Amino acid sequence: MGKVWTANWIMDTRFNGLAPLNVFHKQLDTVVTPKHMEHLKNNHMLVRKEFELTQSFSHSYLDISADDYYKLYINGQFIGQGPAPAYYFQYNYNRYEVSKYLRTGNNVIAVHVYYQGLVNRVWNSGDYRQGLIAELFVSDALYLKTDSTWKYTKAREFVGTETIGYETQYNETIDQRLKETGWRECGYSDESWQNACVNLADEHELIMQQTATLDIYEIKPMKVESIAEGHYLIDFGQEITGQFKMQACGQSGQTIEVLCGEELDEDGSHVLFKLRCNCTYQELWTLSGREDVLEYYDYKAFRYVEVVGPVNSFDPDSFSAIVRHYPFVEDRCIFHSSNPLLNAIWGICKNSIKYGAQEVFVDCPTREKGQYLGDATVTTHAHLYLAGDLSLFKKTLQNFAASSFICPGLMAVAPGSFMQEIADFSLQWPLQLLNYYHQSGDLAFLEEMYPIADGILQYFKKFQRTDGLLENVKEKWNLVDWPQNYRDEYDFDLSEVVGEGCHNVINAFYIGAVKKVNEIKRILGDKNFYDIRRLEKAYQKAFYREDLKLLVDSTVSGHTSLHSNMLALFFELAPEAAKSSIVALIKDKKLNCGVYNTYFLLKGLANVGEYELVYELITSEDIHSWGNMLKEGATTCFEAWGKDQKWNTSLCHPWASSPIPVIIEDILGLKPFRPGWEEISFSPHIPAALEHINLEIQTIKGCVKVSCVSGKAEIFAPEGIKVSYTNP
Repeated sequence: MGKVWTANWIMDTRFNGLAPLNVFHKQLDTVVTPKHMEHLKNNHMLVRKEFELTQSFSHSYLDISADDYYKLYINGQFIGQGPAPAYYFQYNYNRYEVSKYLRTGNNVIAVHVYYQGLVNRVWNSGDYRQGLIAELFVSDALYLKTDSTWKYTKAREFVGTETIGYETQYNETIDQRLKETGWRECGYSDESWQNACVNLADEHELIMQQTATLDIYEIKPMKVESIAEGHYLIDFGQEITGQFKMQACGQSGQTIEVLCGEELDEDGSHVLFKLRCNCTYQELWTLSGREDVLEYYDYKAFRYVEVVGPVNSFDPDSFSAIVRHYPFVEDRCIFHSSNPLLNAIWGICKNSIKYGAQEVFVDCPTREKGQYLGDATVTTHAHLYLAGDLSLFKKTLQNFAASSFICPGLMAVAPGSFMQEIADFSLQWPLQLLNYYHQSGDLAFLEEMYPIADGILQYFKKFQRTDGLLENVKEKWNLVDWPQNYRDEYDFDLSEVVGEGCHNVINAFYIGAVKKVNEIKRILGDKNFYDIRRLEKAYQKAFYREDLKLLVDSTVSGHTSLHSNMLALFFELAPEAAKSSIVALIKDKKLNCGVYNTYFLLKGLANVGEYELVYELITSEDIHSWGNMLKEGATTCFEAWGKDQKWNTSLCHPWASSPIPVIIEDILGLKPFRPGWEEISFSPHIPAALEHINLEIQTIKGCVKVSCVSGKAEIFAPEGIKVSYTNP
């Protein structure tokens, strides 16, 4: 049972009496959503409450939530920000231990609450649910709570009105002359502020957030170059997520232009602030005439910053960045090999996961900032090894399970108010759930989530033919791969409303999902299995061509795409006679698919023992390769194999990080096969080209070390982990 709140949900008076807008619907349904009032969008609300602590106390904590987001300060000190995005009926609140920030006497809690008002992939916004709730406990007794005595005003300095990306965020052009200063400190005069409005009809159902709040920290640039007086080029050395920060002192009304970007122009002298991923990071900062500090609210992904302003108005020593990401301990997973290229590939994959893990696993931290179900197959798998933390993985599964209230076949984006459905992605949720179980051993969670997994299969039954295969899956986008030019000429109409007929990829994912649900049934002791053999026979009859020894794209096609064949290997659907032909096809076509799909391609090859080919493809330097990304200056993985291979390529896309789990599980052969890492198998398949390869990975039970030198492999596991060692 969750906590019982006595605090009131407080809000900006302008939202009082507004019924929440229903932003939820199936993507292709004809729905007319009431228009959102423009003047209530991009709403920055400052809230404060001064109070006196007259008693001594042993400990104190604060529970807090806001819609869409808050940044919390106590007595002028930054405490944290949140909450993690969620649907209103299971909305997160955060708990902070705040004893060290409080003092006997006068104190102030100050909160910067932001309501964006846009329908996008970031938050569940655009619905008029706005405001804040908080309770302060001192020595376990409720001491202070939000009510109408809390004061608020609008933060008026955010004067930008243009949106960035896919309606993802607002341009943060800032007029420092309009900024409230000192409001986070005790003694600030808030007499002109309004009393907060209590929302007696608030619908939020609050649960304590089970994931950590973000790590927020400041870094200095790697390089600062003076281009001219008052004109600087700043390089942070690699792609990061966060905000640029600086100090300035000039005449009131003078402006400084701040340009952020992921890359430089051809001359290397200016920032490309019009990012190729459809974001324009160009903002003006108007000075107040006092000592000013630039404070952005939202975050960007960038490496470079260009600053242009009045001469002598700012000190380049003040340039810094406030970095944000989910907590990430660098030495939880340490990898090194004798191949510098492999090490560099590991590095960009690791950075992509690190900076792509925010309060959710974002598909990219620029254009969309949303959590996609298909991306999660790769990102959750890589993150659990790199971070040694399964909590964000669990939250991801819960987020998508919760989207079943919109469609039992799940949404492609969750949580969020942007409605998108992708059939291929929905069918991967059971695979993700089973992977989580094998890593965590959380049997209770597997049992809790089983109805969602089975519900996905029940939803797709409506598209079954008499032989059990799916056809005309028209309610959800049949993706196959993205971008379109990476589909290897897949021979089926993949318009938004898919063409008539029965095609391979959707059925491979469907049968794969049935297999995973059967495995979940087995673990839970349910013997009412689905007839997987019937489905496998129907799949092979429909798509396997004996004369080619390959699988084709549809029941009426003779085309043998990479996708139709690699998924058959991954889900073990290919006839034995086809496996060598599929391997030959992959050798010929190499990575002629999207970066995301390499997860299935590489693991499919590992399923049939093609470890040398797996290594060859990972370390390739062809135009479709991680090596090509590195040639083009990548410090995080790109959305596509090269900057110009997609019209709006994101240069930080965690879905490209499949080498992490493949190296660990397939090259090094390290897999947990008892829940919770009680027992692991170690079956290394070290390529001949590698003289040495080392891995240290922090598991739930402790640190496991693997060392392979000149073909000799050793593993060191802590007490409590049983190792089954197979030397191939």
